[in-house]
Amino acid sequence: MIRSSDYSGRIGGSTVAPAARSTRLAAGVCLLAAAMLHAGACRADALQPLPALNIDITQTSVSGISSGGFMAAQFQVAHSSIVKGAGIVAGGPFYCSQNSVVTATTRCSCTGEPYLHCAVSANSADVPALLAATASMFSRKLIDDPANLQAQRVISIAGGKDALVPKAIAAQLADYYLGVGVPAQNLSMVALDNAGHTLPTTDFGKACALTEEPYLGKCGFDSAKSILGWIYGPLQPRTGNKAKGRFVRFDQKPFIPNDESMNFAWNSGIDSSGWVYVPDGCAKGAPCRLHIALHGCKQGQSYLPLQAPPGSGLYYGTTFVRNAGYDRWADNNRLVILFPQALSIPARNPNGCWDWWGYTGANYANQKGVQIRALRAMTERLAAGARR
Repeated sequence: MIRSSDYSGRIGGSTVAPAARSTRLAAGVCLLAAAMLHAGACRADALQPLPALNIDITQTSVSGISSGGFMAAQFQVAHSSIVKGAGIVAGGPFYCSQNSVVTATTRCSCTGEPYLHCAVSANSADVPALLAATASMFSRKLIDDPANLQAQRVISIAGGKDALVPKAIAAQLADYYLGVGVPAQNLSMVALDNAGHTLPTTDFGKACALTEEPYLGKCGFDSAKSILGWIYGPLQPRTGNKAKGRFVRFDQKPFIPNDESMNFAWNSGIDSSGWVYVPDGCAKGAPCRLHIALHGCKQGQSYLPLQAPPGSGLYYGTTFVRNAGYDRWADNNRLVILFPQALSIPARNPNGCWDWWGYTGANYANQKGVQIRALRAMTERLAAGARR
């Protein structure tokens, strides 16, 4: 999500928020990341290479919350030939912003308030225009054939008390998928009346109705289970409480396209490291599947808030990675869970959002987009050990 109250850029020619945040972000990222993750977290030698596993790339799935939800839809459409399904939490349809931060914050969400009036309505996303853009991108070979989406399974989770990405956007998300030919029986539209702008969990996070960092809410609802189960079918629960795999902190830098002229942190919005959960069986060569789980704004490991969190706080670090719940379903279901990490860009993307409005360039939503290219490269690396 984008909150214009935090946005240190310019919308419509007027300054939306002070740029003082930039200095704090640049100065403290490494120090706070080390404190929140583990000792030595900012040392390059602490990173491991992303493993090559026995993964069938055509069984890849993707999900995300907020900006991660919009990015999940973008990756799904851009590379529909390898995606089996998607889960969109508090997000909207592919290319919703149409390369405009104003459209993103007023017509695809209400994150422009109080500076920009919210104009979300039953048709504010302009689904016909999005369908036309999809067809145009395919004709220009910027995305895979949208007909691939017809075989996919998609689940949307929306909160009835979400004032940032209202349920009307989730309804238009469904309209988009129906418009590209996804069968109605392949869509699951979940509405949680008491949920705010949050990733619903069984018992971790803030109160379900709140819209507050870290955007994980105790809703008595397991989003990870619902998403993975809808895409892959009935899941086997973890045996006992002990994990049979491990979280690996890997180097993301090799996956950032090398044709970018500026430093990755200020150009691509991709952090230097990411996380992947690898079940023991997958590490030993068992055939496995890949799910990409994308955090939302203010949920990346290196996000720095403008103000210190009250009390113990539930901020940034590995909060999303370790508590979104995906790893609990990975071990007994042959699922590797990739947690890529986005990074704040002062004045352009201070909240560490995935790009769903164009801060990395006009191709942000297609195969030429720097972030989508990086995600595809990570996917291909993980599947490089596939046994034919």
